[in-house]
Amino acid sequence: MMSFAFDGQKYDYPSRRRVVYAKRGMVCTSQPLAAQAGLTILQQGGNAVDAAVATAICMTVLEPTSNGLGSDAFALVWIKDKLYGLNGSGYAPKNLTAEALAKQGVTDKIPYRGWQSVNIPGAVSAWAELHKRFGRLPFAKLCEPAIYYAEEGYPLSPLIQQLWSESVELFKEFKDKKEFGGWFPTFAPQGKAPEVGELVKLPYHGKTLRQIAESCGEAFYRGTVADKIVEFSQATGGFISKEDLANYRAEWVEPLHTEYRGYDVWEIPPNGQGMTVLMALNILKGFDFAEKECSDTYHKQIEAMKLAFADTMEYVTDPRYMQTKVEDMLSDEYASARRSLIGDKALEPKPGSPFSGGTIYLCTADNEGNMVSLIQSNYKGFGSGIVVPETGIALNDRASGFSLNPASDNYLQPWKKPYHTIIPGFLTKNGRAVGPFGVMGEYMQPQGQLQVVMDTVDFLMNPQNALDAPRWQWIEGKRIQVEDGVPDDIVEELRRRGHDITVMSDYTSFGRGQIIWRDENGVLAGATEPRTDGTVAAW
Repeated sequence: MMSFAFDGQKYDYPSRRRVVYAKRGMVCTSQPLAAQAGLTILQQGGNAVDAAVATAICMTVLEPTSNGLGSDAFALVWIKDKLYGLNGSGYAPKNLTAEALAKQGVTDKIPYRGWQSVNIPGAVSAWAELHKRFGRLPFAKLCEPAIYYAEEGYPLSPLIQQLWSESVELFKEFKDKKEFGGWFPTFAPQGKAPEVGELVKLPYHGKTLRQIAESCGEAFYRGTVADKIVEFSQATGGFISKEDLANYRAEWVEPLHTEYRGYDVWEIPPNGQGMTVLMALNILKGFDFAEKECSDTYHKQIEAMKLAFADTMEYVTDPRYMQTKVEDMLSDEYASARRSLIGDKALEPKPGSPFSGGTIYLCTADNEGNMVSLIQSNYKGFGSGIVVPETGIALNDRASGFSLNPASDNYLQPWKKPYHTIIPGFLTKNGRAVGPFGVMGEYMQPQGQLQVVMDTVDFLMNPQNALDAPRWQWIEGKRIQVEDGVPDDIVEELRRRGHDITVMSDYTSFGRGQIIWRDENGVLAGATEPRTDGTVAAW
């Protein structure tokens, strides 16, 4: 009988959190009220999928700085001893082309703000698809907590207040532009962000959620809500048409995995960047790691991640347009070739030749063995800044992930999906679920996942310890940021090896993760980040 391999009494880092254990069900996410909403759904007879959908919908209200009704979403779902993948990322509108952008003077990089950055949102369709295939309770029931908080209000949590304030300052430069006319009335009607503990109401958001609830999401793509999106797009220079929305459906996909020291690590396949985690782990499994807090461990992790990123940023996009085969990128032979590049000094990362020819994360578990790993994002804080007036719909800026280089596999084309940063993770062993995990935060996501997996597998850390551990992140070239909890001697040794290290006291860019592990007795062990306002709700 398997029991947890970690020490539940060992906490090496200055977090005030402890692992939460439970048996009947668990929900972990970065906003306490959302986690509690998901738990309530479990207690009302819902399963892990119902809880995940309800929590995800709630998060659009409770953490609008990171996600919204205009988001994308991905999910890994463990049901009856099988793992399923759902890609709820949107595609470029038919009229959003490189030629159209060139006429507007955009030829180099798609901006993060404005209509030029907006893809068709996928999250609402993802909720509907998850519910249709695996849900138990009525879809409208899953929307009730979010509707309540949108209409009746909720007190704002501390980290979200900080991010909200930063966004208000950022969007001031767009305030007088017609296409941004919905943002301030929706999110800053007084011209400023709400304060910590202040009651926040989003009535427009609640109104739209009621239409989504009544129609199981259909109104958003093929009904009254879709009409409002298109009308505003046409009136303010946008690219979205009725056809773009009507043709969209979230897509079920086959998850990818790699074996790492007896465990299988699972990710969503391209267009997501989950492959970055798998490729880095493939490189690292050729090394032995005696201890976590030593410079050689940090160095090899960083170098492997740089090499993996160099490849995925070059080759990953909508799989219909990838000229590089996924199986080649994940092969042991290619991992060995990339591993051979790692020496004692920091590399300038370059893509190899593998050819053989702003984000929220949540996880749930129920007492039947079902588990969900789900991630949802508008990308940058509040997404594009485009909010459809009187709907609460903040549209993503995911089209900024496309390339405008015609030679790139990731070149912008109509109804194409871009390289995508959000990635849910899942761990299994010997064909059994260990559990869902994730670390949100743009390009920090695969880096955070890699560190969490190694902390769990190589260093046998309990889930809270794994999330508490100080992190590093690769920025570009030889530039690395590390949290100020990384020991000074390690920082200095990394510098001697050629890494350009910046020590950071602000932890907001180092990801915000959640974990649920399950043992063979069905006991759940959950943890959430000290870097966010999150909580573990359990019973």
